[in-house]
Formats: sequence, C-alpha cells, structure tokens
Amino acid sequence: MRVIAAILTKNEARHIRDCIASVAWADAVLVSDSFSDDGTPELARAAGAVVEQKPFEGWAAQRNAVLATAADMAADWVFFVDADERATPELAQEVRQRIQDCAEVGWAVPRYNYIVGKQVRHGGFYPDYQMRLLRVGRARYDPTRPVHEVVLLDGPSGKLTHHLIHYNYSSWAQFHEKQRRYAAMEARILAERGIRPRPHNFVLQPLREFRRRYLTLQGYRDGLHGLRLSLLLAFYYGFYPYWVLARGVEGG
Repeated sequence: MRVIAAILTKNEARHIRDCIASVAWADAVLVSDSFSDDGTPELARAAGAVVEQKPFEGWAAQRNAVLATAADMAADWVFFVDADERATPELAQEVRQRIQDCAEVGWAVPRYNYIVGKQVRHGGFYPDYQMRLLRVGRARYDPTRPVHEVVLLDGPSGKLTHHLIHYNYSSWAQFHEKQRRYAAMEARILAERGIRPRPHNFVLQPLREFRRRYLTLQGYRDGLHGLRLSLLLAFYYGFYPYWVLARGVEGG
C-alpha cells in the first residue's frame, strides 16, 4: 500500500520542515501550497517534498485537488496533516498496520491540541478526531463546506488510537486572526444558503455555544484557560458570523 502524506500550506515557513520530518515515513510527501511568499515552497523542496501550487479556493477544494494529484502519483492512501501538526512514530506504525487489507476507506485520528503553549483536554478539544487517512478513489470532501470541511466516504470508516500533536496557536493574536477568518467563511456559507441574521441570533447563538463548550464539553475542567476559550469561541462561532452577515459578507 503506497501512502502519500499531504500538507496544505500558505506561509508556513515556521512549521514546514518539522512537519515534513514527522511524516518522513510516508512513501512521498506532497505539499499543496497557495503561493506562499515566505519561502515555504523552497523549504519544502529542500526537505524532500513534492510541491504543487494552487490558488486557495477553500479547504475542501484544496483537499480534493490533493486527492486527484495523489491518484496521478499512484497512491493508495493519502494521510493529511496540517503544517502545525506532527505525526508521532507510534501513529506512523499504526497507519502502516491498519491499511493492510482493511475494509475501511477512511480513518479518523485523535489529536492533542496545544493552544498558546497549553494542552487543552476539554471543551471539544479532545479527542478531537479528524478524518485524515483516506483511501484514494473512495473519499472526497463536500464542496459545499469550504471551512470545517466534511469527508464523504464510499465505504466504512474507523478510528486510530495514536495521536497527532497539534500546535494550534502560538499566540492569542494568531488565535483571533484565524477565528475572524473562519467566521467570515461561515458567514459566506450562511449568505449562500439565504440565511439572514435576526436579533435573537446575536444572543441565543453565543449562549448556546458557551453552554456547549463550557458545560456540556466540560471546558471548565481546563480552568481559566478553558473559560477563556469557551467565551472566545462563543463569540466567534455564535456571534461573529451573524455580525459579519449583518454588515455584508465582503465588509467582514
């Protein structure tokens, strides 16, 4: 079984070498770069990766393009890893074992998430399964979900036991910048579906998200860090997309 590790990048010079090193066990490493200007493609090539460049059209579109390239490279499986993630040796060994003559066409991987230097174990951040190991020709991404993408499988799925290490955000400034970007994408999805904000959305949606993160998913068990994350995500998931929508998506 031929496995290609795939990494989507845009200005990931800080992470790309360590990420590639963590998936060196794969038969090839493919970096799909959205025209970085910080030297990411050069660093990736120097680390032994194959680099292709494609304008960013949404996460689902980028990943589907990688699956098509993997088919051209005669890959049986694609293992997706983000630039700020690291695959452990234990995970590498498990991947190799599970794909031999398995019925599953997709495998979800648990992640340890580190946010601003602290591991977060609650509030929806653990086990945080991500569908990342996909059988070429039997999996694709839903094009209607350009952010927080959804995998569509032509067959059964399974769960791996070993982890990816995810260094989500190195600073709160980075956290805010990414959440604003994700929320703007969500606003576009809402607009395309003809959804318009109503006054109660600005109150009830953030409250529901805070309750889900802090109480249902036990974010309180991560102390003040968990409280801060629950409040911020209630704002960015519950309030901000509707605020962007009310202003007009382009104005967001």
